[in-house]
Parts: sequence; structure tokens; C-alpha cells
Amino acid sequence: MTHLPGTEESYWMETAEGPVHPALGDGLEVDVAVVGAGVAGICTAWELARAGRRVALLEADRVAAGVTGYTTAKLSAQHGLLYDRLRGASGAEGARHYARSQQEAVEHVGRVAAELGVDCELERVPAHVYAESEEAVDALRTEAEAAREAGLEASFVRDTGLPYPVAGAVRVEHQAQFHPRKYLLALVADLVARGGSVHERTRVVSLDEGEPCRLTTEAGYEVVCRDVVVATHYPVFDRALLFSRLVPHRELVVAAVLPADRDPRGAYLTQEGNTRSVRTAPYGDGERLLIVTGEKFEPGAGDVGARHERLAAWTAERFPDARITHRWAAQDNATTDGVPFVGPFRPGSRHVYTATGFGGWGMSNGVMSGRLLSALITGDAPPWASLYDPRRLHLREAPALLKAQGSVLKHFVGDRLPSSHVDGVDEIAPGTGALVRAGGRHCAVYRDEDGVPHAVSARCTHLGCLVLFNDAERAWECPCHGSRFAVDGSVLHGPALRPLEPRALPGTEGDG
Repeated sequence: MTHLPGTEESYWMETAEGPVHPALGDGLEVDVAVVGAGVAGICTAWELARAGRRVALLEADRVAAGVTGYTTAKLSAQHGLLYDRLRGASGAEGARHYARSQQEAVEHVGRVAAELGVDCELERVPAHVYAESEEAVDALRTEAEAAREAGLEASFVRDTGLPYPVAGAVRVEHQAQFHPRKYLLALVADLVARGGSVHERTRVVSLDEGEPCRLTTEAGYEVVCRDVVVATHYPVFDRALLFSRLVPHRELVVAAVLPADRDPRGAYLTQEGNTRSVRTAPYGDGERLLIVTGEKFEPGAGDVGARHERLAAWTAERFPDARITHRWAAQDNATTDGVPFVGPFRPGSRHVYTATGFGGWGMSNGVMSGRLLSALITGDAPPWASLYDPRRLHLREAPALLKAQGSVLKHFVGDRLPSSHVDGVDEIAPGTGALVRAGGRHCAVYRDEDGVPHAVSARCTHLGCLVLFNDAERAWECPCHGSRFAVDGSVLHGPALRPLEPRALPGTEGDG
């Protein structure tokens, strides 16, 4: 892998440092406990506190520092070529409900930012989904008509602000882009001011759905509450079996300084070339920050460094005046029918709710989820609640569900074949990792820059798939459900709750 340009950090994380919130150090009793402090969890907790509920927000790491801290932060009701498909699957009314709930989320951010007086760099821009191939034009025209029928101000256009020609695009007016951490940290501050409690470094490991509900943390403390919201991106409790209906994916991001007069003035997305998404953000006098996302892949797919090189090369080719300053990776889950799961956790749940499956559109869906879950808990459900209900199951999901489970089965079986391994630690280059069979067990072995091996169990602690090494981010990833682990085995991203256990290698002292 050649040297990649830019700092290996999210621009959002680098430019918005938040305060430290204490870990939970005792038992707690509240009206609602929200597990997970990403965009969905923060928005839900804030909406409930504003509605007068006593709320605790519990985060395993830091507030708005997980998936939400590594987003591209488009705030849009245009989610690719969605509305024609929605119109066919859920009818015209379903498409209208989706458009209304998403556009209301966009407008809600503007109102709340003004109410709280927070400068979150909110900008109103048109959103585009485009294609460079003439063969895609008919689909774009159909999508523009479907989005317009759903209630968005949409049109088919041939001209855009991009510095290269396109065959056509669907343009939707009145969309937005913003600095997600500046907005969400302001919500957290206001949540605390309203009497809510926020606890970082507080991993929840068990849930009792009784009346009242009870949560237990890794440190053994108990949170008692009437209602629970599981907003951990990928639900960390499996009893709803949503893992069988969620497909994880990752995308890479580069950010580059661009002269202001080269700003394409809008948000853009194409599925061509393994996805390319473009937006900009304020940066400095006479400059803008260009943010380019693409190279979608499954966790554990490998060759991440090469994918990042391709994305950087595309950026340099299409925006030759841009200078790459940052790079990072985003992760999300898609549902098998393309609509997020937001609502009761499972059939029979009376006081447990979830929000997941945002499909790469976490900002508008996170805000929408906060409003929807707050409304469900306070007894004022909107007319579009049933569209997002996680308990739905449609026959049209079957092909996608079978494909998703076929992929998981492939990893359960295929990842145990010899081709997934190296024969010995000596074959692993310094700074990289691979799977090694030692003492009859699969070990995930990382060799640091000094050549010292660090071995952990290769079995994901979620459901037992074998993890694979991400060479660019130096992390172990589960290809089945997207859990991620540091090279020492600690959990970076769920649904796994427990770390990979240390392993001793024959002939070495190992790490444990």
C-alpha cells in the first residue's frame, strides 16, 4: 500500500471537541434510558427531555464520536433512487410519508439550531443524484417524477455545478448540509441543562424488558426505567432478530481544501463507479472543504488501502485544484426492504424501542428517529409511524433477506477454509494482520511495526464469525454483522459487546 494523503481522522472530530461526561458510577432511576449517543440517540434523548421526561443517555465510548462522528453529514430527503421503488413497494402514500418525515427532519434541524443559537455551519443546498451514462437517464426521469409525486420539489436536469459533464440528474431543492458534531454537542448541552444525565464510557451489556425495564452496565450498575431506546447503530441485543434483516457496509471518505470558486454548490451522489458522493463545507477565507465519499464495501472485505487510493485518485482527477487534508471511513446498515427500522424493538415489546438501518442517510433518519420515538413514548404517534415499524415483514423483503443471509452463511463456512489464513506468524508483515491457526484454535494476529505479534481470538463475540483485518484502519472486522475490534481485541463497534479474548502463540509469551 502506498502512502495515503491526508490526516487519518474525521474533519468533524478534529474541529469540534466536546466536554467529557462521567461514567455511570452508581445505580440510576429515570423515565427513559437511551442506549447509544449517536445522532439517533442524542436526538431522541433531547426530544424526550424537552417533552418533560427524565432521561439518561448512556454511551459505551464518547458522545457523537462513533459512526456519527465519521459521517459525510448530508441532511437530505433525497436518498438516491428511492422514491420510484418506494412507490412500487409501499404505494404512493408510503412514498409521501417517507418524503414528508425526511423533509420535516431537514427543516427541524434549522429550527432547533436557531432556537439553541448554535452555529453548526448549516447551509441550504440542492441535492442531486446523477449519472454520467445515457443508459441511466430514463431511470432518473422516472425518479424525478416519483419524488415530485411524493411531495418534494424535484426536477430532472442536464446541467449541474459539477466540474465534469453528466448525462442527467434528479435535483431536489431545499436540502441541507451541516457540521454534525457542532449541532449534536449543542443538543447534549441543552439536554443536561434540562436535567438529563449523560454518561460516557458506560457500556450496557444486558436488558431486562420487565416493568420497569432494567439495564445493566459492564461495571455492574443498574439503570431502572419505564422505557428503553436502543440506538446503538446496530442493535446490541439480538432478541429482535433484526441482525437477520440488516446488511452492514462501509464507505471511505476524503476531505480536500478547494478554492471557493470551484465549489459545485450542492450535494451530489452517483451509484456509478462504486458510489461517489460530493458535498462541501465552510473552511476559510476563499476556500471550501470538499468531502468525497465512495468505494462501498462489506466489513472485512480487505484491500481498504487500495480502495482509499482509488477514491483519492478520482478526487484528484475530477477536482484537480483540491488538496486532500483528511481521510476516514463511514459505516452504516441497510434494511432488507430499504426503509429504516424505527419503533418497537420486537413483537410484544411495550417499553423498548430501537432505531437502525439508515442505509447511509443517518443524519435525516437520526433526526426523524428522535422525533418518532419521542412521539411513540409520549403517546402521539405521527401518521407515518407504521412505515418504519421494525415489526413489519413483507414478502418483497424475501430476495434481499435471502441474499443477506447467504452472505453471512458464506462467511460462516468460507472463512474457515485455509485460504483465509497464513501458515505462520512469520508470514505476517509488520504493521499488518492475518488469521493463524495455533493450538487448534483460530487466532487473529497483528504484528506491530517492531515485528511483535499480538494475538486475540479470531471469533467475533457476537455470533462467532471469523474476523478479518482492515489494513488501512488497522482493525479487525466481522464480515457477518459489522462488529469492529482494535488490534488488542477491544470493541470499537457493535453489535459485539465483549472484546476478543487474548491468545498466547506457541513459542511466544503472547499478549495473554
